[in-house]
Parts: sequence; structure tokens; C-alpha cells
Amino acid sequence: MIRPVTIEDAQQLVDIYNYYVINSIVTLDLVPFSKGDFEVKIEEISTKFPFIVYEVDNEIVGYAYANTFRTKPAYKNTVELTVYIKHSQLGKQLGKKLYSELLLLLKNKNFHVVIGGLTLPNDASVKLHENFGFEKVAHFKEVGYKFEKWHDVGFWQLTF
Repeated sequence: MIRPVTIEDAQQLVDIYNYYVINSIVTLDLVPFSKGDFEVKIEEISTKFPFIVYEVDNEIVGYAYANTFRTKPAYKNTVELTVYIKHSQLGKQLGKKLYSELLLLLKNKNFHVVIGGLTLPNDASVKLHENFGFEKVAHFKEVGYKFEKWHDVGFWQLTF
């Protein structure tokens, strides 16, 4: 079931996210988050943008949300997307289901441009974005440093 996030989801979301902080370059965050950090994130984001979770048998297996792309007022119709799937649930098309719902919500709220920022290489995320019609519009070389290595970041854009 896909549903809106609630503050009670914070612990499950932080558990999903911190796996990637500790074990991968999918996020360039270096320090794990606390439950409180995610409670603040949920409150700040869900009041302005869609923030949804995918739940199976009362367990959250993934989440996705839109957030501010840039803070200047002229960017108000552009958002940046985020999606995370519980690492044990990868390969089950959950990201596709979450993105389908999130993009529909954003289109219905009259957002104009959606941006996905990806640490590279990340074939699964590139494929996910391109399957929804996102086009690669930027590639920044060696802008993130994690696990004793420099990483590139690419940006994909979808215009409604």
C-alpha cells in the first residue's frame, strides 16, 4: 500500500536511509541520522510537498518525496525527488511504484520540472529515471568524497 508519511514512520525511514549512509554511495551523507532528524525532515517536507511510503504488512519497505530544488522564489515550480527502498527489497519494482504515484501527485499540484540527482555510477537509478522520461542534463565530476574516493553526480530532468 502506498500512503502519505506520518511522523510515526520516522524510525523505519531512518533505518532504511542509514543503511545507505553506512554502506553505499547512493547518498553522499557521511554520518547516520537519528529518529529525531527524520521527524524534523518529515514535518518540514510533508507540509509543502508529497511524501509517501510503501507499506507491506505494517512494514515500510520504501519511501519517496519531493523537496525544494533551490530556495529562490523563481524555482518554486521545480522540485527535486528522492526515493529509497529497503535494501532487502531491491529488485521488486518498488521504486517504480513509488515514483509513479509521486509523479502523479506532483503533476496534479502543477509542478513544472522534476529533478533527480544521482551519485554515479548508479545504473539502477539511471534506468528508473530514464524509464519515466527523465533526461540527463548535467554531470559534475568528482564533487563528492566518500569512502576514500571521489564521486561524480549527475542530474536528470523531467518537464511536465
